[in-house]
Amino acid sequence: MKLQQLRYIWEVTRHNLNVSATAQSLYTSQPGISKQIRLLEDELGVEIFARSGKHLTRVTPAGEAIIELAGQVLRTAENIKQVAQEHSDERRGSLSIATTHTQARYALPPVIHDFTHKYPDVALHMQQGTPKQIAQMVSEGHADFAICTEALELFNDLVLLPCYRWNRCVLVPQGHPLADVETLTLEALAEYPLVTYVFGFTGRSQLDDAFKARGLTPNVVLTAADADVIKTYVRLKMGVGIVAHMAVDPEADSDLVALDASHLFASSTTKIAIRRGTFMRGYMYDFVQGFAAHLDRDSVDAALAAGPRHEQELFEKVELPTR
Repeated sequence: MKLQQLRYIWEVTRHNLNVSATAQSLYTSQPGISKQIRLLEDELGVEIFARSGKHLTRVTPAGEAIIELAGQVLRTAENIKQVAQEHSDERRGSLSIATTHTQARYALPPVIHDFTHKYPDVALHMQQGTPKQIAQMVSEGHADFAICTEALELFNDLVLLPCYRWNRCVLVPQGHPLADVETLTLEALAEYPLVTYVFGFTGRSQLDDAFKARGLTPNVVLTAADADVIKTYVRLKMGVGIVAHMAVDPEADSDLVALDASHLFASSTTKIAIRRGTFMRGYMYDFVQGFAAHLDRDSVDAALAAGPRHEQELFEKVELPTR
């Protein structure tokens, strides 16, 4: 049994059993991958994949267990490399962050600025996607950290570290009737077309829950994953915008009126997700604490060592900052 063979069966599964796509991603040949998979199956005495002719059709029950263990072996091998690199050069390496537009545009810039100044020899990579996509990137080992609000709880192999609480504001053009309302209400918002986040993005679920609890149906005419896109269409007077409060720039958005909506919606919590079993290098701890000051090395280690979902108990009494 070779580490390369385990990598092949792991990657084939991640590419929906498409051997050709797997070969392209690994810069090798399709026949070479097929041969190594067959050799591994012969050695183990079981089929990992069911076949129809030359095509892989599904993962067998034995294959599911084997692939799960293969993933653990590959992650352990990667951790061994990280340990060696940490001891050979603790200030050199790479860090991959998967996050949403709102975090990348409004929450992360000062953190990344300080981090790159402190660690100029660490290559920093940022990937953007939906919350579910970025959580999956970390779960599958394609990114080190996921930073977002939604969907992280769907992946049991992720450790969730709460960073800060935030809420929403309502954006309207200058002169809009809502700009003169003394106390904003959900009933008032329900009278206007709304422009807000796509479902599953940036705490959208709290927004929908708030309207539902009051027996109201919001008239959402346009959704986007990007707060800047939402603001563009508010300026075009297509509707009233509802965005994360952190996404409002007092100078750049001076043509819009921002109305506090924290009394209308439950607050949301942004979290950092790390795959359980990840070897944390020194600069990774620094990045986490730079983003959330209360997440020091001891807190992160305690969360990584806790059982699945028990890490949340460690932060129940922590008063999170609000942004």
